[in-house]
Amino acid sequence: MNETMEIDEVRRENRHIALGGLRDALVMMVDDDSMVIELTQAFLQDAGYRRFVSTSDSSGAVAMLLRELPDVVLVDLNMPHVSGFDVLASMRADPVLKHIPAIVMTSADDPEMRLKALDLGASDFLRKPVDPSELALRLRNTLAAKAHREAIRKAFVRYVSPRLAEGIINDVAAPFSSPAQRAEMVALFADLRGFTRITETIGVEHVVEMLNEYFTVLTEAAYQHDGTIFNMAGDSLLVGFNVPFLQADAAARAWRTAVDMTARFGVVAAGWRKRHGVDTGVGIGICQGPVIIGNVGSPHYMSYTVIGNPVNTAARLMEAAQMGEVLVSSDFYEEIRRLVPQDRVESRGEVALRGKAETVRVYSIRP
Repeated sequence: MNETMEIDEVRRENRHIALGGLRDALVMMVDDDSMVIELTQAFLQDAGYRRFVSTSDSSGAVAMLLRELPDVVLVDLNMPHVSGFDVLASMRADPVLKHIPAIVMTSADDPEMRLKALDLGASDFLRKPVDPSELALRLRNTLAAKAHREAIRKAFVRYVSPRLAEGIINDVAAPFSSPAQRAEMVALFADLRGFTRITETIGVEHVVEMLNEYFTVLTEAAYQHDGTIFNMAGDSLLVGFNVPFLQADAAARAWRTAVDMTARFGVVAAGWRKRHGVDTGVGIGICQGPVIIGNVGSPHYMSYTVIGNPVNTAARLMEAAQMGEVLVSSDFYEEIRRLVPQDRVESRGEVALRGKAETVRVYSIRP
């Protein structure tokens, strides 16, 4: 993972907030006192905020949140019928709303109320009557923190599925910052058959577009099963399972990813055949075993990567695979045997792979 690139992107996102992104932020307010809403809106307009929605009927607050999807919500705690605590609880339970920061506005000094609001996901507090300068500063800081979090999420989504990215942001990401370690991994390599011929016969303006199509469907398949992208070079893709997060069903995930990759790319390949007259497909190699995983590189360029025999073997199996074929090691095949129709499996016996001193028992599977 190129740390310099990711840090630069986070800085750019934060700079957007500092240089005027606040004007684009949508602020929502929930308060049963319409006068407080009017005063707060006037404060925010003076501070440069131009987008503002509100409701004095807290019973409709969650519906409005889902409809408007604001960047931040200001919510009073003491409201009739539906309290601010109820609104916070509903937000925390919703997969979308739980990511919207909530600033609580209250005249209460009760520490237990503050602790309860924090436990329900409140980001910050403002005491009523609200000081305009404090409101502007706390709102700015909350939005900057949200932008920082979003920049980190975008960076990690390049490598792992959105679901795993959320775990990383919520500090389940120790593997990315921990020292190098040994781990059991399922390595999947995918490669585009006939890519050299495509680059020689198809117009330059189409080649990158086609590669983007190819990598899009392959990464979508990998993310569907929570695979981690470790390398993307030329027309090959390395996806890992059980690393950096443990997955008890790693082998099954890898196999389903291979099936999805083949199926999804089949649709793309049919389109290429029609548009460009090329016949191609994806070849896949899968192996499992112990690897070393960690950050490798120099102070100027760092990559989070995996090293070991399973990675090398999966790469060699990929090289030998034909269009629409998945070549797997015997250990991996034993893990997924029950998932694969036997009429689609063919034993290749002991195979001598390039660069390997010992032969590898290989199975050919047609998904």
